This record gives sequence, C-alpha cells and structure tokens, in this order.
Amino acid sequence: MAIGMTSGASDRRASLLSIVIPLFNEERNVPRLVEEVGSLAAQLPSQVEVLCINDGSVDNTASALAAVCVRDRRFRLLNLSRNFGKEIALTVGLDYASGDVVALMDADLQHDPLLIKAMLAKWSEGFDVVYAQRRARPDQSALRGWLSTWYYDLLNWMVDVRLPANAGDFRLLDRKVVAALRQYRERNRFMKGIFAVAGFRSVGIEYDVRDRLHASSSWSLWRLWNFALDGITSFSTVPLRAWMYVGSLVAAASILYALVIVTQTLLLGRDVPGFATVVVLILFLGGIQLLSLGILGEYVGRIFQEVKQRPLYLVESAIPAINEAEQAWKKVGPGHDAVCEVCGHRGTSDGRQ
Repeated sequence: MAIGMTSGASDRRASLLSIVIPLFNEERNVPRLVEEVGSLAAQLPSQVEVLCINDGSVDNTASALAAVCVRDRRFRLLNLSRNFGKEIALTVGLDYASGDVVALMDADLQHDPLLIKAMLAKWSEGFDVVYAQRRARPDQSALRGWLSTWYYDLLNWMVDVRLPANAGDFRLLDRKVVAALRQYRERNRFMKGIFAVAGFRSVGIEYDVRDRLHASSSWSLWRLWNFALDGITSFSTVPLRAWMYVGSLVAAASILYALVIVTQTLLLGRDVPGFATVVVLILFLGGIQLLSLGILGEYVGRIFQEVKQRPLYLVESAIPAINEAEQAWKKVGPGHDAVCEVCGHRGTSDGRQ
C-alpha cells in the first residue's frame, strides 16, 4: 500500500518517502529524533527511508547514528568529510534521496515530524511543494524576529520571485522538484531562494515551532549576517545597480556644489575655504568608493568560487556503504549532464562519458 488520500481526493500515490535530516553536533538529540521519526514511519502505509547527513560533527553524533543504522534499515547515514554547512548538507540529502517524495527537517526537533503527514495530504491533492510556515518562534527575541521580517521583505523587493513569509527548510518536495533542484549547483547556496526560483505548485501549512530539545542555536549574529549576504548576492544585482545611482547622485551634487562656489567667487568675491572642505570631500568620496568596491568584491568573490568548480561536498563514509559504481555519477535530472564525484568529469545523466 502507498501513501495517498482516500478515494475522491487524488490518485497521486508514493511508494517511498525520503526524510532528509542534516545534523551537526546533535548527539543528545539522536535518541529522541529516532524515536519520533520512527513513530511517524510506523503510521505511514508506505516505505520510509531516513537520510541522516552528518555535517562534520565533532561529538559522538556519527557513532550514535551508526548504531541506529545497524538495527533499523530505514535509516541511512552519510558522513561528510568536514563541516560544509546546513545548505550543503540539505543538498547532499536531495542528491541521495530515492523517494517519490522528499521531506526536509531539522534534527533539533523544533520541526514536528508528525506534520509530514499533513504535508503528504497536501501533496496528494496535487501540490508539488508543501512548506511549513511558522506561527511564532519561542526561542527568538523580538529584535531578531523584526530583523528577520525586515530582511525577507527587503529580499522579496529585490528579487523576481517571492519567498513565502515565515517559511524555512521544513518542507516536502515532489520527485520532479528534487530532480529540478539537483540542477542548481552553485557554491554559495541559499536554499530558500533556490526553492523559490525553482517554482512548481506550492502551498503552505502553518505550525507552531517547538522548543529546542537541547542546547541553543548555533547561528550567531555574524553567521546570520553572512547568510543574509549570500541570499542577496545569489539572487539579486540590485546592490550593484543601486551604487550606480549613488555614484550619479554624488557626481551631480559635486557639480552643483562647484557651480555654487564659482558663483559665490565671481559675483560676491568670497574667498573659497579650502582645507576643511577638501578633507571632508576626500574622506566622503573615499568612503563611498571603498563601500562600492566592497559590494563589487562580494560578487567577484562569488564568481571566483564558482569558476573553480570544486566539489560541493565530499562524503567520507556511509552506512550502509554506497555502491561506488552507482553513486560515482550524480544525476541532476533526466536528460541533463551529470558530474562524476570522483574526478569531476561531465557526462550524460545515465553515467556515459
């Protein structure tokens, strides 16, 4: 029997659900995580695979998950060679997921696994993407909440697509959406933007964020700032265009000021004050130039990262072991080029060079 709605809703069915969970130093969360995800799997009438992506944890997350994989064949563990970041860990899960539908969730259990049942119901109605929208975040300060809202409003103004409000990575994706997402191979990844750019028929489900089971968020303000920059520079050139207008305004202001000085000197005979004015103008224009160079440098730096074409990630080990003959070529979608993970060579999606 497969996942699906009762007669009268839709004929859409799935024989396998993949649940992708990135983990970084989540040793204390593993027992509860396995229990809740296992409980969800027991309630579903279809097969379930749980892909645990260990993103370079330095605690005992890997060994705890390895023990789970040995006793429960529904769980698979992929150990990355180092910490690549959550965005890359999600990409690994999408690359290796085999399900007809793929769910993404966090390991700290702020995402309730049982909500996946409601997502599956929406998917059965014909939606290709079902994303969870937060009603409130108990662990977030008012200031951080305001900054987050302001940032996404700004980002939606700057980009051509719209990112849904209060939606994170907790979502369910149809297989064709996963195949499309595999074609996005940029190095500086902002997954929320990639989900939005890919498109497809989408719907949101509201939910209450649960308290974090252990510890606190590892996202410092500095990491959030860099993450915000990635989101803007990955999907918008508005900052570059804005500084063209700033340069034009500064040039126009300098011409106007020059006319004022010339008029005062010729008509009124006033001496032109020099030192203070020159120093202020030099510092002001120097600051403008350095700021514009910094913005330009953000884009150039990302070009530099892209043209090197380094692997997005490296898998150190897996439980159960990966079949190298099958996994050396990562398919990025039907009829598209594939990239050999071993040598980086390109070939067809069926592995032929």
